[in-house]
Amino acid sequence: MVGIKDVARRAGVSIGTVSNVVNRPHIVSPATRSRVLSVIEELGYVRDESARQLRAGRSRIMALLVLDLANPFFVDVARGAEQAAHDEGLSVITCNSGQRVDREESYLSLLAEQRVRGLLLSPVDTSGAALETFRRSGIPYVFVDRKVPADEASSVSVDDLAGGELAGRHLLETGHRHIAFVNGPRILTQCRDREQGLRTALEGSGAQLSVIETAELDVVSGRDAGARLLGMSPRPTAVFCANDLLALGVLQAMVGAGVRVPDEMAIVGYDDIEFAGAAAVPLTSVRQPARRLGQTAAELLIAETADPENRPAHRSVVFKPELVVRASTQSRR
Repeated sequence: MVGIKDVARRAGVSIGTVSNVVNRPHIVSPATRSRVLSVIEELGYVRDESARQLRAGRSRIMALLVLDLANPFFVDVARGAEQAAHDEGLSVITCNSGQRVDREESYLSLLAEQRVRGLLLSPVDTSGAALETFRRSGIPYVFVDRKVPADEASSVSVDDLAGGELAGRHLLETGHRHIAFVNGPRILTQCRDREQGLRTALEGSGAQLSVIETAELDVVSGRDAGARLLGMSPRPTAVFCANDLLALGVLQAMVGAGVRVPDEMAIVGYDDIEFAGAAAVPLTSVRQPARRLGQTAAELLIAETADPENRPAHRSVVFKPELVVRASTQSRR
């Protein structure tokens, strides 16, 4: 591996001069700078960033650990975080827990060992046990898509209770009185809050609520939930799903069985991913500002790591969801 000493020897300059060409080229004379750059290209020298960060005592790499990268919602969160980091000359490494506590623990341990600058975390284990060892490392972290008390850490989230209410009220207003809720793993705060918001909306309406729980928040689980809906008697006339992937799976099940959407089954999703509006029957969905979530969380983390000796107070930022009405709920028989 070519080192800085090799470049200095070939260019006939000091190691300090090579370092200046790489890090502060404006202080090196044009002739010397040109000679050193020519040697760097000739030898294929690449700066040892890990060594530089070790000397500086801080990394330029932030980490983002999310629940499921198969979900386009988290891809948009990552894009927002990456943009904010790029604007500050930082980079983001993205990790996927796959909704598994053991994988989350493994990544947290690895990221602590690597001494990343900070962590953006959408946790599986909401008890905080998996985070305990990482917390002792002293590396700052910000929660994404989950609200926590400001005295614990900064967080950026969406009001999922309000989002569940939006979906429930919309279905009541379109005439439905037997509504199903397809939920994901109840270990996730987001799933519990969306169900509670729906229950709040239906309170006192006389509407019947049926709940179907799934182990995953994906299309396959949505299709399975759709099959269970088809077997119910009496069958609900509307379904609210904990995310858009579940809703797309339910939609596939309904279309495959010849059930007309929305005339025989109205469907509401959550997240408003790009595929929601492009579905065979465009989905009504509760929109979360995914990119803003990622960007805002990264900005909070950057502020907390800018000056380790004078970190600002933790902040809790909560965005309001928005109901986007499309064809999957727009008409009634």
